[in-house]
Amino acid sequence: MHTTDRLVLRPFRDEDLPEWAAMNADPEVMEFLGGEPLTREKSDWIAGAVNAQHEAEGIGFLAIERRSDGAFLGAGGLQREPWYPDEMELGWRLAREYWGHGYATEAAKSWLAYAFTELDLPRVISITDAPNLRSIAVMKRIGMTFDHAAELVEDGVPFDAVIYSITTAAWSNLLTETAGS
Repeated sequence: MHTTDRLVLRPFRDEDLPEWAAMNADPEVMEFLGGEPLTREKSDWIAGAVNAQHEAEGIGFLAIERRSDGAFLGAGGLQREPWYPDEMELGWRLAREYWGHGYATEAAKSWLAYAFTELDLPRVISITDAPNLRSIAVMKRIGMTFDHAAELVEDGVPFDAVIYSITTAAWSNLLTETAGS
């Protein structure tokens, strides 16, 4: 479990599952995540797999909870994607009503700190559909820069992706700049 000023990043709880499923069934949330709403069964399966990965490896796409009231906002974290198995990918998914409040950025910054200080990773990437300007904006806000574009295939469907990255050195420089300002 990790905490930030406003958030708790933690494994999924049973009480999160209805809201997680509703979020995953929202076409706007899923627009750049394969495009198809997920079933309740698939959402529950993902939450269980996330918790198992977190227990085994200390990483995963954990639940994001707002500290002030315990509201379930979505999920985010570090994971490996089949397209780049040697890289650690940082991602996030929030319910629509929580977009635009800086929660994804805050959670992502916390995960980067964990990646570089606790896991001692040399680099972290983030992947999204090319038209997903909201996620690209988060990537830029946390100091990631454009790495490359690729056509990736998920569930047999190709999509145009952009991959952003940040290295330990770049992350350290950002911390120094922030501390000095």
